[in-house]
Amino acid sequence: MDFSEIIGQKHLQSHLLTTIEHGRIPHAQLFIGKAGTGVLPAAIAYAGAILCTNYEKDSTAYKKCSQQVSRLAHPDLHFVYPVNTNDKVKKHPVSDNFSEEWREFMKENPYGSLFQWLQKLGIEKKQGTIKVDEAADIMKKLSLKAYEGGHKVMIIWMAEKMNTQCANKILKLIEEPPEKTVLLLLCEDEQQIMGTIQSRCQKLNFPLLSEEDIATFLTNTKGLDQNIALKLAHRANGDVNRALQLSEEGGDDSDFERLFIQWVRTAFQAKGNKKAINDLLSWSEKIASLGRETQKKFLVYCIEVFRQALLKNYKADDLLFFEAEDPKFSLEKFAPFVHQNNIFDITQALEDATYHIERNGNAKIIFTDLSISLTRLIHKKELV
Repeated sequence: MDFSEIIGQKHLQSHLLTTIEHGRIPHAQLFIGKAGTGVLPAAIAYAGAILCTNYEKDSTAYKKCSQQVSRLAHPDLHFVYPVNTNDKVKKHPVSDNFSEEWREFMKENPYGSLFQWLQKLGIEKKQGTIKVDEAADIMKKLSLKAYEGGHKVMIIWMAEKMNTQCANKILKLIEEPPEKTVLLLLCEDEQQIMGTIQSRCQKLNFPLLSEEDIATFLTNTKGLDQNIALKLAHRANGDVNRALQLSEEGGDDSDFERLFIQWVRTAFQAKGNKKAINDLLSWSEKIASLGRETQKKFLVYCIEVFRQALLKNYKADDLLFFEAEDPKFSLEKFAPFVHQNNIFDITQALEDATYHIERNGNAKIIFTDLSISLTRLIHKKELV
């Protein structure tokens, strides 16, 4: 994979190539952005440019180097990603245990999400983590000399999934890496990364992709009609992975939509209604039975729908992309219940729920508390 295959982000591509041309490659960098904005493909293209820079373009050696990078098989290119135990690996899982699955995953969709990666491993009901065993592997790999005699590049995907022990163990390495070693930490939420690691990295923020770039990609790769591609790009909200899911009519959104509609309708009816309260408890039990990654993904979906309702309420129709599959659910009728006087509290409640799910809280209690909060917030009057 090289920069010619990257969707959009031209200014970032130019910046990264300039660091190589001027011989000023930062030894530790933090790439920040959603998976669907191309953080990982850009990191791989950058790694390839670094590793192959000593060869003349179009030479046999350069082509061989580029092919090795594209196959994720270059001896000086290393990857770390969240994993967990499964039927194949019963204990002490590390990235190398799943290198074959990783190559397949990257070939299928280099813009894929963490949830899709965990699905690939059959562990979507677990949390993907980067534990201290991984840190030992990182230290060992980067202590060796480069196989090709040039740079070594380590890409840590979803770096926010490093636990404290792992992060502490590689802190010194990030501060003073071996010569010609480049560490690329990729994350979606930099706030979950230790401040001491953040301060030692040069940060690069990846913005959401433009609708035009996503639509062009869908037209070229999926053969979609331009109007359909533009419509999907609008709904994707700058995330090409989301656009791909929409184009395949896949993903979990239909299930999430049913859960969301059932939830908000029951919460609205629950004020002074004992039966509706019992229904909310049943709903909480139902979603508590799902895997934690699914629960977190659902909460992100809820935040987005509430934001879409807010936009609808304040007539910002140009920014809308939500389209319900359920003909009985109308965003226009729902929107007046989401306004300036409750959106911040609703969003905070959803984010707090995500925080507690991340930390292995009791899902039934978390979603019950969230549901009871929603019954109060959804009835909150808008200030005039």
